[in-house]
This record gives sequence, C-alpha cells and structure tokens, in this order.
Amino acid sequence: MKIFNTKQEIKAFLTSIKEENKSIGFVPTMGALHEGHLSLIKKAIKKNDITVVSIFVNPTQFNNQEDLIKYPKTFDNDKKLLESVSCDVLFFPSVKEIYNDNISSEKFDFDGLEHQMEGKFRDGHFNGVGTIVKALFEIVEPNKAYFGQKDFQQLQIVKKMVKKHRLNVKIKGCPIFRENDGLAMSSRNTRLSKDYRAAAPFIYKILKKARKKFGTENAINVTEWVEKQFKKHPILDLEYFTIAEEKSLETIKIKKSNKKYRAFIAVFAGDIRLIDNIRLKNH
Repeated sequence: MKIFNTKQEIKAFLTSIKEENKSIGFVPTMGALHEGHLSLIKKAIKKNDITVVSIFVNPTQFNNQEDLIKYPKTFDNDKKLLESVSCDVLFFPSVKEIYNDNISSEKFDFDGLEHQMEGKFRDGHFNGVGTIVKALFEIVEPNKAYFGQKDFQQLQIVKKMVKKHRLNVKIKGCPIFRENDGLAMSSRNTRLSKDYRAAAPFIYKILKKARKKFGTENAINVTEWVEKQFKKHPILDLEYFTIAEEKSLETIKIKKSNKKYRAFIAVFAGDIRLIDNIRLKNH
C-alpha cells in the first residue's frame, strides 16, 4: 500500500494511473476504521482498478470542539486494517496540507437538505462536510466514491453537491454495517462506557418497531411512541426522531404511496452522540 501525505505526491501518482485508463474508487474516512469502513473499501476494490482511502479528521465539520479533540485517532491500527484488505493507496494529509492557514468552510447551498435533522442541531456541519469532500474529490478525481448509509443525510448532501458543482464522480451509497446486537458501527462506539455500550442496541430495536408501526399508523403517532420509549429509558437521551422523505429529507405530514420514507434518530449516550436510520415500508 502506498501512503501519501501531500496533494502534490498523490496527484502525480494518480495522474499516471489515469493515463493507463484505470478506474479509481475512493473512500473518504476520518480514521478509527471499523468493519463498516472495510465493507465500503472492499466494495471499492471489487468495482475499480485502484482504491484510494483518505484518513483526515476534518476540523470544519465539528461544531463541538471537544468532540474534535476526543475523536479517536488510531493510525497504526487503521494502516494494518487497510493492508489486511489490500487497499492500494492511503492519503493521510495534515490539516495544514488541506487548509493551509485558513481553516474555514466554503458556503454551500444544498437546496434545503442542510437545514433538516443534523443541520438543525449541528450549525455549519454540512458546510464543513461539503468543503472537505469537494477538496478531496478535486485532489483524487475518483470515478466512484463510496459512502455509508448510516450518515444518510450526508450521503444525500454529497450527491447534491456533486450534481450542483458538476463533479465527474459517481456516488455510491452502501448499506449500514451493524454489530451483532444491531448497533450501527461507528468510530464513536469505542468511546462508549460499558453501561452505555450495553444500552445502545435499544436504538436499533426501537427503529425496527417504528418501521413495523409505520405500516399501519401515521408518522405523528409513530414519532410520539418513539419519544415515549426514550422518556422511559434510564440512561439514553433522545435528541430527535423524525420520519422524512428520502429525497428532500423533509419531515412527512401525510404518507404518499409514490414516496420513499426513512426514520432518522440521534441519541445521546452520556456525551457521545449516536445516529442511525432505517428505510420504512410504505404500504
């Protein structure tokens, strides 16, 4: 596996790859890799000639500085995991390499996607996501890029940005990878205390029950039921639960048979924030 730390080096290497007409698959990450990331990387390896993974903890997408400081950094282990799945290239730049001395976000218009759910609770978060993903796409110039559906809102926002900025890359959304007990895999899971880790699978359990209820009940009833379940929970705190239309991410008022819906949730386990979502069947 080749490791590059500068834009200049990786661009020079990838230029020669493109001249041979080889396809490039790209998986952007913030490190602290787990099986969920590896499932994306394996998909990229299968579908492309060369696979590039980036590890970059992006400061502009954290509205909570403490969260940025505490974000797990496990480079040596990440490197081993990447080698174990035969990743071709790792791009591991410094903050200075990406932002020079100007650590700030571009301003994006995502047609309102950025004001829903996560956007309501994390000010400026999606400008930060847009800034780094666009910068990485411009450096790597991949044919395809792979994102997990756990961050479904982010996936839709990246698709929107690619369309609006006419970037020549296909965005592939990949299924959520879960622990055996249903908890969506996340780098943050490693920071959960024993008690919170034991409680966290409750989130997915509730999502599955909400999906079932959505078959026969309206969205308001389902939402109220979920809120009630969390009020009764001894240690998990619900930040939001919403049922939204997949494309616009707008909270639904009335079910329509031609629309696709998804339930989205954010929960605090102590000071660690966990998100998840599930596609709903629309009967």
